[in-house]
Amino acid sequence: MEHIDVAVIGGGQSGLATAHALLRRGLRPVVLEASGRAAGSWPRYYDSLTLFSPARYSSLPGMPFPGADRDRYPHRDEVVAYLTAYADRLDAEIRTGCRVTAVRRTGDVFEVELEGGGRLSTRAVVAASGTFGRPHRPALPGLEAFAGQVLHAADYRGPAPFTGHRVVMVGAGNSAVQIAAELATTNRVTLATRRPVKFAAQRLLGRDLHFWLARTGLDIAPFGRLLSRPPAQPVLDDGRYRAALAASRPERRAMFTGADGSKLVWPDGEREEADTIVLATGYRPDLPYLAGLDGALDAEGDPRHREGIATGVPGLAFVGLEWQRSLSSNSLRGVGRDAGRVARRLAVQLALR
Repeated sequence: MEHIDVAVIGGGQSGLATAHALLRRGLRPVVLEASGRAAGSWPRYYDSLTLFSPARYSSLPGMPFPGADRDRYPHRDEVVAYLTAYADRLDAEIRTGCRVTAVRRTGDVFEVELEGGGRLSTRAVVAASGTFGRPHRPALPGLEAFAGQVLHAADYRGPAPFTGHRVVMVGAGNSAVQIAAELATTNRVTLATRRPVKFAAQRLLGRDLHFWLARTGLDIAPFGRLLSRPPAQPVLDDGRYRAALAASRPERRAMFTGADGSKLVWPDGEREEADTIVLATGYRPDLPYLAGLDGALDAEGDPRHREGIATGVPGLAFVGLEWQRSLSSNSLRGVGRDAGRVARRLAVQLALR
């Protein structure tokens, strides 16, 4: 069996930032990425996606986001190119097409099992596989009885397949509003939410919101340790989405109360035909390979940790969790800080063995 220093599971922004931080601590990570390239989930996000943070606030440690206009909002494909370039410059071994199926512990070492039967032995494991592989599909009234198409926002790429459809988008976050507004240019779309959509101004006093988050320290404040579940965040808006909802493109309604075949039942009793329901209802940590590692996950499959360090499994850590430590923990601008803390603490743990 091959023996390595530290296994980093996931080659997206979290795994790359972790590898960078471990190298600075004198450790030799091996990054295990299930897909064919080190760009994480970014290539699979919807086509029109742009970052909510400007380029100047969207970098991993050691490599600024490229481009002369530091205040622009980079497109999805720019992020993919940036992560690919970052991986190419990183002095770490990155193995693509290498899916981890299980992690087990034997004494002071971990055994990492790979799809196809391969195995690795490692002193430490960092789970940095993100959330995109585990879309959250809440139990909504009547959803199981709905005869139309139901999909998650993770499956959405663009509006073309939905032309002429009556679409109901479920969710009140950034992705829900952004996708619903895009679909509403060619379709009748309803945004179904449990409560009114909350907006936050993209710019304040001539500056992007992220300038103020950084200036005040709110972006890095350790609120994560106080939260049992990540809170709902407002929709960042330059005015276009608030205007779109005000014009009912999309319209916003309270959550449907049931379904009858292809008809949805609204709270006022109206029954309306719908073709497609899109669930923009978020994600949960994608960690199936830790299911057999005693103490790693709770009953809901969420990681047991404190600021990224596993509380019940020495040598195990997490990077890239939403609100792992702060508001910016699972973003390009913030994941490097969390990776640095995790690498420092892992280095101490390993030195004491």
